[in-house]
Amino acid sequence: MTNPTAAMLVIGDEILSGRTQDTNTHHLAGELTMHGINLKEVRVISDDSGSIVAAVQTLSATYTHVFTSGGIGPTHDDITADCIAKAFGSHIDIRDDARAILQAHYDAQGLTLNEARLRMARIPDNAILIDNPISKAPGFTLKNVHVMAGVPSIFQAMVASVLPTITGGEPLISKTYRVERGEGEIAAPISQLASAFPTLSIGCYPFQQNGLYGANVVIRGQEPALVKEAMTRLKTEFPT
Repeated sequence: MTNPTAAMLVIGDEILSGRTQDTNTHHLAGELTMHGINLKEVRVISDDSGSIVAAVQTLSATYTHVFTSGGIGPTHDDITADCIAKAFGSHIDIRDDARAILQAHYDAQGLTLNEARLRMARIPDNAILIDNPISKAPGFTLKNVHVMAGVPSIFQAMVASVLPTITGGEPLISKTYRVERGEGEIAAPISQLASAFPTLSIGCYPFQQNGLYGANVVIRGQEPALVKEAMTRLKTEFPT
């Protein structure tokens, strides 16, 4: 069985300017791997409506799932929800179900659900809400696009909410072997190994430590027997 595929779309000028470090991609990649969904592409784009719409349309048509982070808060530059709606030609406005969630949350804190906070209740028609157990403002899924917050703790909670609703595939098995030789020395045998196992992903990641050159060779795949066979050949080629 071929595993579903996914793309990650990170939205925000703060990421591109270096002001904020993106950790959401790392988290999502790990979760998708365990869920049997192959993350194939990651894009980071600015808070520009045209760029967001174009990226969403392209990624949605290319992959089984698209996950976005950022741009669904209460400020003027939080434009992701409107862009997702535009990308699919969907109407968007303050939705009663999202408003009720926010109303209960702010009432419990003795705060007013003001106009800015109400922006977080703007949800496209026909979208399915994604639960946010931390700050309550929901994300949403429209078609195959899952729209989530950029704050890492909230993003992680939303990922935990949405993944059980998605059909995954066979979890990827990943094995690592440390080879204490330079890349130039091991490149040819690793290339031959990759050719012998075309259904596996074999990567070579160099390191330099205390004057020692080496590489961590990572073998990934869905079939345990193939991963084991490839790893056995690798260890035979480069015994410790």
